[in-house]
Amino acid sequence: MRSLLVVVGTAALAGAVIGIVGAAFQWCLRAAEGLRLDVVEWAQRLPGPGWLIPVALVAFCAAVARTLVRWEPQAAGSGIPHVEAVFLGETSPPRLRVLPARFVGGVLGIGSGLVLGREGPTVHMGAAIGAQAARRSCLSDGDVRLVQTALAGAGLAVAFNAPIAGVLFTLEEVTRSLRARTVLATVAATVTAVLASRLILADQPDFDVHAVVAPGLAWLPLFVVFGVLTGLLGAAYNVVVVWSTDRVAAIPRVPTELKAAAIGAAVGALLWVAPLTVGDGDTLTQMILDGHGFVLLAAVGLLAARFFTGPMSYAAAVPGGLFAPLLAVGALWGYVFVTCLGAIAPESASALVIPMALVGMAAFFGATVRAPLTGVVIVLEMTATAVALPMLAASVSAVLAARAVGSAPIYASLRDRMLVEPVAAPGVDEGR
Repeated sequence: MRSLLVVVGTAALAGAVIGIVGAAFQWCLRAAEGLRLDVVEWAQRLPGPGWLIPVALVAFCAAVARTLVRWEPQAAGSGIPHVEAVFLGETSPPRLRVLPARFVGGVLGIGSGLVLGREGPTVHMGAAIGAQAARRSCLSDGDVRLVQTALAGAGLAVAFNAPIAGVLFTLEEVTRSLRARTVLATVAATVTAVLASRLILADQPDFDVHAVVAPGLAWLPLFVVFGVLTGLLGAAYNVVVVWSTDRVAAIPRVPTELKAAAIGAAVGALLWVAPLTVGDGDTLTQMILDGHGFVLLAAVGLLAARFFTGPMSYAAAVPGGLFAPLLAVGALWGYVFVTCLGAIAPESASALVIPMALVGMAAFFGATVRAPLTGVVIVLEMTATAVALPMLAASVSAVLAARAVGSAPIYASLRDRMLVEPVAAPGVDEGR
């Protein structure tokens, strides 16, 4: 009992820290996004080739973010595969200097417009804080891994203001088990983390959604069909993520910073001509949930663009996650599906636009990450809506379809890839 109290107490105290750090990270990202939009607007008023400004700016930010990864290699990518590998005892817990590398690198990369999510850095920063707190409390190696895992869930909860989803993420995605010690530590960390973050950021859902009428039971077969198609789409997305990361890493004799700068330059060009195709996707998701109408061809173009800009941005190996871009792709896919349905039954389809977008967010998350309950709860908490039954039906169908085609969960693929990579010497291309 004494050991359990020390573990839970350590997790709770560390949770308050990641709550403050995570809230500060989000505040900086919002400020960076506002600055990014202001710079583009200013550049558009300049005579001459103003497009060079966002291209150069995003390329520079990506290169600096990648330089930070050279200083701290554990800061590359999402961080969630590393958290899982630590829990499984396959690698050592994250070092504390992951914190500044992910914070600054994440603000530079995500804030400049790369198609990455805030949850990966926040989860990994939470894990680093948890591991350090557990070491300071003189806990055993097993309990150090447990506390870092609990704090990872608290980091996700802070990133999305979704405490229940944070707990579910730890149990469903990372530990894949339900042990009282893990549950208590994760709940304690999540509660203090979310409370601390809400003292800095307002207590409100990430997305503002008007009252949504849940579709009738007669529509459930349609959501099942949608889920199967979403599972196939999610399996394809996982292939693109891993393929893009491997292809960029395999480019010979090119410094990783230059690779990141090239990807940043491409994102900067898209920021100039089609800003909705880049960034974390929250603005686009909010537009869809607000009922903003897109011409079908434009929606398909946005879906196709974000289907590839996300993996391309992840291939830059700068601090940034996959979750937020996944949700934007899912919302777009739901919108495209209903718009196509509208060509057959326009009156019935019009009432399904927002519910299908919400279901698309949850189902696409479930198909790629293979954590359907976490996906459903994240969307429910982020939107404060009640469309649980269609979400569950579509998410289960999506997961089954993805498994049927032999698709591995994205974080399992990334974790396996991380563990087989050789450790590069300082100043040598690390292949990430």
